[in-house]
Amino acid sequence: MTATNDAPKSLDDLKRLLKDDIKVKVAVDGVLRGKFMSKDKFLSAASSDGFGFCSVIFGWDIHDSVYSRELLVSNKANGYRDLIACIDLSTYRRIPWEDNVPFFLLSFLDPETKEPLVVDPRGLMRITTDRAAAAGRHCFAGVEYEYFNFQETPQSVAQKKFTGLEPLTPGMHGYSLLRTQLNNDYFRDLFDESVKFGVDVESHHTETGPGVFETALAYCSALRMADNAILFKYLAKSIGMKRGVIPSFMAKPWGNLPGCSGHIHVSLRDNSGRNVFAISDAELSSGRAGAAYDDTKYMSGEGESFLAGVLDGIADGPHSLQMQLVPTINGYKRLVGGEAFWAPNAVTYGYDSRAASIRILSPPSVPPAATRLEIRVPGADMNPYFALSATFLLGLRGIEKKMKLQTPPITHFTPEDKKSGKVKMLPTSLEAATVRMMRPDSIAREPEMLGDVFVEHYGGTREHEAKLWNEAVTSWEVERYLELA
Repeated sequence: MTATNDAPKSLDDLKRLLKDDIKVKVAVDGVLRGKFMSKDKFLSAASSDGFGFCSVIFGWDIHDSVYSRELLVSNKANGYRDLIACIDLSTYRRIPWEDNVPFFLLSFLDPETKEPLVVDPRGLMRITTDRAAAAGRHCFAGVEYEYFNFQETPQSVAQKKFTGLEPLTPGMHGYSLLRTQLNNDYFRDLFDESVKFGVDVESHHTETGPGVFETALAYCSALRMADNAILFKYLAKSIGMKRGVIPSFMAKPWGNLPGCSGHIHVSLRDNSGRNVFAISDAELSSGRAGAAYDDTKYMSGEGESFLAGVLDGIADGPHSLQMQLVPTINGYKRLVGGEAFWAPNAVTYGYDSRAASIRILSPPSVPPAATRLEIRVPGADMNPYFALSATFLLGLRGIEKKMKLQTPPITHFTPEDKKSGKVKMLPTSLEAATVRMMRPDSIAREPEMLGDVFVEHYGGTREHEAKLWNEAVTSWEVERYLELA
């Protein structure tokens, strides 16, 4: 189910829901920019295509700096024109920590064609799920976040120049029942307020690292999951501000500690609701005949082709869509030398293997209906709309082309195979991943994948990020070279 429990089904329903309100909060984009609207303005927009919203949010980065080169959607030549912000009534919620103000997510439409905007995160996710539905398949997903928590405020971290930050708790305490009691109100609020906010939580616990939590969001339809994932970040940061805590979803805050993952779980269902990755009851005793390897014999042939498609898309080479899963400079720090901290850095897969980039969850470890793939490459800094869209588009491409697995599972390799080149390695920098995705022959440019418009736009944003990094002089460089170079 995509819609929230109380989502209005008509304009009359919406008016009844808002009868005692004077304002509504709306939000857009992968970092949740938004604003309050008067109820009258909101209802007027809801009764039409939407309302005008400045396209500059697609023309600047997370710190409101205009991108290094102007991009097609938002630029000086078009005057940073308005796009149509379409209110998605199915996303209705109330924000419990903001006096229950009504809240809706927006999607962008092209002002001329009225089609979903491919560079809009929600727009791309909707395009992806619509393509799957046209093939009789429906996308389902789950997201797990690991995140450091600091006993800091926005003012204190700025004053400290982002150094010497105080973790919420000291030491390494994964799954600890004691450490949560040191900040019990904050810890419990993250779970309880999430549920009130329509973001269902499956599990919530401490992870390894000073002040690290992990929250797994309950499995649901992929568009709803992407919404829930981005809203959980918003919720955690909001609750944190009230409690004097900064939760950080940065992928690798510390060089000598584990990073923060953003693992995603994916599967497909047919029109009857059956998990198409599942094998039949008759195959449970000995596995599926014709499976490529023992690791895949308890998942369907369609599931195996989906897996092959994802592996093909993240492989090192001209086709890589790695950038959709790891979108920041810092995200690649988590993958470099990842074996030390359970972060995958190679094109690998395996049954119930947390050492692989893609973990197969199938019988006998789970019931057939729960068969799925866990994509372990993304960090917590990923954009869930882009990461899920890329994964499903690649998997659907694998099914359509009836792709076969090109390499054996991770158990067939040794650590030396990575050094010899027998195992393909993931790109080790955002710059390298961007170059691969923007090549003329990349998978990403195929019309049934992301297409040229998205590649040129998103690739331009990542080129900007890499340019800023290449121009920066870090404290590490000063400490290493200032005196002795």
